[in-house]
Amino acid sequence: MPYSPAFGDHFYCQTDGRLECGHVFLAGNGLPQRWWNGSDFLIGELGFGTGLNFAETWRQWKLNRLIGQQLHFMSFELYPMQSGEIDRALSHWSEIDAERHALTAAWPDTPQGTVSLRLDDQTSLSVVCGPAFDGVAAAQADFDAWYLDGFAPSRNADMWSAELMRLVCEKTKRNGTFATYAAAGFVRRNLIAAGFVVERRSGFAGKREMLCGIKS
Repeated sequence: MPYSPAFGDHFYCQTDGRLECGHVFLAGNGLPQRWWNGSDFLIGELGFGTGLNFAETWRQWKLNRLIGQQLHFMSFELYPMQSGEIDRALSHWSEIDAERHALTAAWPDTPQGTVSLRLDDQTSLSVVCGPAFDGVAAAQADFDAWYLDGFAPSRNADMWSAELMRLVCEKTKRNGTFATYAAAGFVRRNLIAAGFVVERRSGFAGKREMLCGIKS
């Protein structure tokens, strides 16, 4: 079970991180249904971690994408893992073996700057290494959806700050969305203040609530 000494927290829920990704981040952003209109799609993620959310999203994308449609997944990560660490963490799920092998084979020995990977003819991954605020501020594109997946707000408050949530909203397309496992009151208030319409939903694996929303 991957654990961060820097933040004193696990990288994902101890029940099943892959299923949590489907419940929180994919379903919370209305995916894969939103892909069915055939438009190119840009996902932003705060916290790449082990790459689990990307691997599961890529798996689902391959099952649902249309010919010629492009997915760009852009993640912001302060402490990028090594390829071997990613491989070890993701090997727990046989469902994403193909994605794990492709990701770890392409991952650089020393991830720094922006890691840009073209993983198939319809899928690109960018991992921006460094503080999330700086990375999001420099991002030029309009995001269709966000996975807000920093460590717990009580342990990593900077990843949920009012300033960063405002930046996230500014970089989001009209009718773009976000989803997060977090349901802390200050996180919800910061997202509302940033410009999102926020909805509470049932959380994963007994967690009472999660948050998702839209930029209206």
